[in-house]
Amino acid sequence: MDLQAELLEHPYSVYDRLRDSAPVCRITGTDGTPAWLVTRYDDVRAALADRRLSLDKSHSKGGGYRGLALPPALDANLLNMDPPDHTRIRRLVSRAFTPRRTEQLRAPIRATADRLLDDLGPAGTADMVAAYAAPLPIIVICDLLGVPEDRRLDFRTWTDALITPDPSRPHAAKEAVPAMLGFFTELMAHKRTRPADDLLSDLIAVRDAADGADGADARDGDRLSEDELMSLAFLILFAGYENTVQLIGNAIHTLLEHPEEQARLRKDPSALPAAVEELARYEGPAPLAIRRFPTEDITISGVTVPAGETVLLSLSAANRDPARFPRPDLLDLDRDASGHLALGHGIHYCLGAPLARAETEIALAALLERYPVLEAAGPAPRWRPSLRARGLLELPVRYDTQHS
Repeated sequence: MDLQAELLEHPYSVYDRLRDSAPVCRITGTDGTPAWLVTRYDDVRAALADRRLSLDKSHSKGGGYRGLALPPALDANLLNMDPPDHTRIRRLVSRAFTPRRTEQLRAPIRATADRLLDDLGPAGTADMVAAYAAPLPIIVICDLLGVPEDRRLDFRTWTDALITPDPSRPHAAKEAVPAMLGFFTELMAHKRTRPADDLLSDLIAVRDAADGADGADARDGDRLSEDELMSLAFLILFAGYENTVQLIGNAIHTLLEHPEEQARLRKDPSALPAAVEELARYEGPAPLAIRRFPTEDITISGVTVPAGETVLLSLSAANRDPARFPRPDLLDLDRDASGHLALGHGIHYCLGAPLARAETEIALAALLERYPVLEAAGPAPRWRPSLRARGLLELPVRYDTQHS
């Protein structure tokens, strides 16, 4: 079995082995090209903040990382940028994801969670990914951006095709890209003629105002190109959905496997914010940070990585490093999980982290409050065959509003 197959089948045992014997090792990357995998917490954390590790694909040497082929209108996003462009664009959108704005969204998020649970009814069995963990974040992020309800299922289908390609539909991922481009082109044109109280309308107003201003009056810090605007909308929608559905689904799955901790949180909901941090550390949504390229030769744990080669930083391995988190394979809701890397670190720290945390906390609170009986049903759930996303394909659950 090759290393990538092992990482899909038994990720945490492989991480344990690599941290001890080869903390920086050469592997076949997610796109089939060579890459360096980094697994120790201290190395990963330092690398996440190292400005010599660039996200700009122009620093990838010939024959290196290829990645997902996106058109320029979707590719000019924060995951491919370094400062100063990264700083400029992140500053523009960060206002939508402040802790204060997140607090204002808590009531609508809870109302959405309650509505989804109403649809489940008082008792039964359901796939908790399809019925709850997936629709909640897509509704929240689409409401924030202003995406019409009748297009939300389309976006979820395209996202799934890109993250976890179906071998029986080899062209689905390629078909998803032009479909998404057409979707965003149409949506932005609509928002320009009929702006509303949503984030996308606000970003369009900023871009168009700066574009039409006199040179003396336009603020360079508020400039967005048309490709940057569309790419930003794509990234907010894509990441705002994808990471959070994994975070919520994995948290539910973990609590099903730890019924004593589930009961504890049901009895004391005030423990949920800290619990979300430990749940994220224990089973985070992204095994790997976005790939990076050294702008010069760098040394990590005694291994020299040449400039231009691909570096993959394992967030999952770092979060299970016993040198940072004692007994890391134990779910411990009393643990101080601060410093976990599930949502990144440094200037590329997840922009929507406050919102993802709030959605997960609220989703768990509503679920545990509604159903005193919540347990796994049917066969063991299947994980997505992906190194990009750590999430479940489905999560069959039996639930009941009445104690059994």
